[in-house]
Amino acid sequence: MGGFIQRTRLCALRTSVAVLAIAMSGAALAQESGAPAGEENEGLADIVVTAQRREESLQRTALAVSAVDAQQLSNAGVSDVTQLTKLVPSLVVQPATGTSVGFYLRGVGALVGNAFTENPVAFNFNQIYIARPAGLLGTFYDLERVEVLKGPQGTLYGRNATGGAINVIPKRPVLGRNSGSIELELGNYDLVRGQAALNVALGDAAALRVAGRLSRRDGYLSDGYDDERGEAARASLLLKPGDTFSVTLVADYFHQGGNGPGSVLVPSPLVPGAPDIDRRIGSADPISTAALYAGILASALPPPAKADSPTLPGVLRPKRDGFVDSEFWGVSANIDADLGFATLTAIPGYRDSRPNYLTYNGGYYGRVIEVAKQKSLEVRLSSNGDGPLKYVLGGYYFDEDQSSFNHFVQGTVLSTKFAVDLNNRSAALFGQATYELAPGVRALGGIRYSKERKKQATALTQTGIFAGTPVDPFNNTVPPVRVGGKLSFEKVTWKAGIEWDAGARNLVYANVATGFKSGGFFVAALDNTFNPENITAYTIGSKNRFMNNRLQLNLEAFYWDYKDQQINYIGPVRNLNAAGQVVVGSALTTTNAGASRIYGAEAELSFQITPDDLFTANLQYLNAKYTNFTYLAASASPTPPRTACGTRVTNVPGYVLPAPGTTFLVDCSGRPQINTPKWSLNLGYERSFALTATLDLLLGARTRIESGRYLSPEYLPEERQGGYMMSDLFVQLKSERSWSLTAYVNNVENKSVYAGASLRPVFPVVFNILRPPRTYGLRAAIEF
Repeated sequence: MGGFIQRTRLCALRTSVAVLAIAMSGAALAQESGAPAGEENEGLADIVVTAQRREESLQRTALAVSAVDAQQLSNAGVSDVTQLTKLVPSLVVQPATGTSVGFYLRGVGALVGNAFTENPVAFNFNQIYIARPAGLLGTFYDLERVEVLKGPQGTLYGRNATGGAINVIPKRPVLGRNSGSIELELGNYDLVRGQAALNVALGDAAALRVAGRLSRRDGYLSDGYDDERGEAARASLLLKPGDTFSVTLVADYFHQGGNGPGSVLVPSPLVPGAPDIDRRIGSADPISTAALYAGILASALPPPAKADSPTLPGVLRPKRDGFVDSEFWGVSANIDADLGFATLTAIPGYRDSRPNYLTYNGGYYGRVIEVAKQKSLEVRLSSNGDGPLKYVLGGYYFDEDQSSFNHFVQGTVLSTKFAVDLNNRSAALFGQATYELAPGVRALGGIRYSKERKKQATALTQTGIFAGTPVDPFNNTVPPVRVGGKLSFEKVTWKAGIEWDAGARNLVYANVATGFKSGGFFVAALDNTFNPENITAYTIGSKNRFMNNRLQLNLEAFYWDYKDQQINYIGPVRNLNAAGQVVVGSALTTTNAGASRIYGAEAELSFQITPDDLFTANLQYLNAKYTNFTYLAASASPTPPRTACGTRVTNVPGYVLPAPGTTFLVDCSGRPQINTPKWSLNLGYERSFALTATLDLLLGARTRIESGRYLSPEYLPEERQGGYMMSDLFVQLKSERSWSLTAYVNNVENKSVYAGASLRPVFPVVFNILRPPRTYGLRAAIEF
């Protein structure tokens, strides 16, 4: 172990030295070449970000952050958050059940599946943290930009930002301007997607902006799932009675309908009749359900797990009656007052989320009805001026109430039904500052104190694994067990670093930052809590512009020490029946991995070869492993559960199953973390041709190349996505008179790529979610 740690640290040190060496040589190159006056306006455009809670150039931000503007999103065909990985190689987006989306940044993420789970990558829309992993798909229209912050943001963001943060910034009203835009997109799978925006000046001191989006598309799978149906609207009102005070009010609404996400049954020895995934035969298609049912009846499972009872076909065969009928809305305000020495900002917000869906994504029935209401308030004081000290001080309050009904039917004798009321309350004080120690050299420091409280009240009904007598899981009359509890957590997180302007357009930085995500509950009557997770991240990086501002090269090396990482998986849980007896069931549970470590490096390159040619390349190397990770798994017999990890029979009190069922301890220590491809590379090239004085032709191509990764902690071959390449092409005709026509082809190779994996309980076959197939279409847009 000592040698392994030494090799890891040596590798991280070598990478860091390489980053510093390139930055130093870049600074020398910049100084030798000289910078003519006015050169800052040539070459690559600058992007202004608010990643550190103040406006600053992306190239002057001593932080690993990727920022993409509205034009880049449009050219890449990014119409929702699941496609953002096209532009950010360090980000893996994993669609989950119903309306939920999970994020993994450099290996830090979570499988989100019910009201108890939370993303460790904070998602912020218009500076409002959105706690629920549902409803995020309805935010990607009429945007200014998207920022992806990599690494723990424990000082300025705090809650649930262990792996980083995603900031979605919508366009704001513009004073004194009447303008608008309309866009219509038509494509295969009967895609119709339209959006429009209108900016109206209301005198000299006010402006209104309204925007909307509508989408319809047939499913990518043969059973009709993986379709798209949604309606969204947003209204923003800017009031600015003077130069020192402004208020922006925002209200938004999103309805998601359709059949919802789908999955495919992955071929394996247990289901030899499963169709090839390239055919995109959905799990509810008769071809897939017949293969699943035949495999169950031919298996070695003991009765009643494979009993051919009247309820068995309906339970084990996914159906086509799945649906989504979810609504999300919110209101917020951004209040800014210039006090002279500093700017005071207040951001109150309220959000209402109502996921409502029936899904068979995991290969079994899952019905969810949820209502989540969150209130939040952030107040910040940010210094003004160009003095040596720059600071941000603030406070944050968050209060969320959830009521959720969930019913999952995983087998004839395995049914989980629960109604839960959850309350999450959080408060924090924070501050971060930089001080110029000498010309071009700044020290950075930040600290945050957070306190959280979580409460639950759950009515839980669950029939146990192999309990003996088959019951009808859809009409289970077993009385529920009442479960309550309260947890409290408090933590101080901090950040310290140094920044050095090595040249006029060369920044070198190094820092240490910590992150924290509180513990919580999962679905069980006994032993139903998990511990907080903590991370310490060491970073060295450099941001550079060369060659008259035409070449941009940003580099970063990182090493993360991760303690008690929270891992979500479907496993055995301890419940009680009406008589007070322990019943071992199955549910989405959370356990803490003892320890893990993550290190790697990332390079982002943009090269304006000529005024008409742009080449981009984003490369990430990631080495992430669990150094200590064990969890419990149940088997229908003395045969170990399906996993590539080591197993041994365990007699953990309370988890002993009735014979022949057996509980095993699974040891995945030393395995790579899930959703962590070792290599990720995004390449892009755009070429512009002037056809006439007012008409341009733009050709674009991009590709993502990714090495293999596992998607679930069982590490089965069916849960592994091998290395792949996926490419997009587009041709755009653009007029200076503000109209454009774009033809595109996405996933040119028509590659079937896994986006998520789920091992079905009781009968251990795998159902996987696929990324979109080859799509093509036309997009017309006009601005006025």
